[in-house]
Amino acid sequence: MPRRHLSLTHDPEAAIERAALEARLRELRGDLDLPTGFSREALAEAESARANPPDLDLRGLPFTTLDPAGSRDLDQAFHLERSGRGFTVRYAIADVPGFVAAGGALDAEARRRGQTIYLPDGSIPLHPRALSEGRASLLADEDRPALVWTIELDGDGSQRAARLERALIRSREQRDYASAQTAIDTGRADEQLGLLEVIGKLRIAQEHARGGASLPMPEEEVVPDDDHGYRIERRSPLAVEDWNAQLSLLTGMAAAEIMLAGDVGILRTMPEPGAEALAAFRARVAALGMPWVEGIRYGDYLRGIDPAADGSIEILQAATALFRGAGYTPFDGTAPERTTQAALAAPYAHVTAPLRRLVDRWGLAICLALCDGSAVPEWARASLDELPELMRASGQRASRAEGAAIDLVEAACAQASEPLRAAPPRP
Repeated sequence: MPRRHLSLTHDPEAAIERAALEARLRELRGDLDLPTGFSREALAEAESARANPPDLDLRGLPFTTLDPAGSRDLDQAFHLERSGRGFTVRYAIADVPGFVAAGGALDAEARRRGQTIYLPDGSIPLHPRALSEGRASLLADEDRPALVWTIELDGDGSQRAARLERALIRSREQRDYASAQTAIDTGRADEQLGLLEVIGKLRIAQEHARGGASLPMPEEEVVPDDDHGYRIERRSPLAVEDWNAQLSLLTGMAAAEIMLAGDVGILRTMPEPGAEALAAFRARVAALGMPWVEGIRYGDYLRGIDPAADGSIEILQAATALFRGAGYTPFDGTAPERTTQAALAAPYAHVTAPLRRLVDRWGLAICLALCDGSAVPEWARASLDELPELMRASGQRASRAEGAAIDLVEAACAQASEPLRAAPPRP
């Protein structure tokens, strides 16, 4: 998708408009009552926090990370290998439960924030940067304690077994999506990227077979533009991003199975779209000239939509009505009535982004206890019922903030003294 530039360079009037925009972005934080700095107590805890050294040492395995360029809050690192006729996926997650003590000032602040909020003029992190971009982040060439998922796959990509354990790891390389995609497209991919493509495609095929559905909406993001202020990028995810996401989805489904088997945990659930929503969608896409043929699952229909094609945005916007009602479902002692995430057509849990999302710390602590046969931590069990509301409130706050930031930049683009300039699409 083309990207629009807010071109505020050396023109004095343009510089004034850029300064005004940046001032308004700062005001936005106060207008929306967004979190500001951390308390002295929380900062002190973050500075002194140390996770206990794990007994298992996996530093001999060449883990790697794959994130947007410039990221510092690295939650995940992977190591992939062939195993007989199948595959072994090792997915290391930042050991946030090992760094954040339950009941402390840092824990209380994280519960208040709920998640990291990303804005053009800087993020509002869930945890102090000393942790989220420092000692807990899986940065390259640093020894790090991690919670490592080991998931065995058959040759068709179906899961055979999964476990979670604490281990010491060392990421060898911090990769970004654009360069990884280029390496794959030009035939220069190493073994890890090659296996990511193979496993990612197999897992996508598994999702199709389950009847899962995804909504390939182009992403809209405000990003800094060097000396030119800010720009709004609208683009479709790269293939390597989809394959990388499949590792996270695989892990979340493995976690959900473990928690359901242990009769305690918290799931990410979403109901199937109702008959009325499906009928309305069918009528809408027919009116747009892209009818949904009877007998085709809505997920298969959406997979046939090219996000870059004319008219596709209207189709995808109409489809958002089919992906409503997602939430968090805690349980303890008895499995909940609803266990599945309809878009994935499987039970699923959030456990792969604890640096940036509060609920993942609970899922990881619970799964670790269930896997090693120890008691589920009382702090996690006692506060399960609080999480849905904490996450709902933080999700609304983040959505309002990110939407308002885009509105501000769009308005500045429309009023800028220099006209909008088209730029080549990002790779």
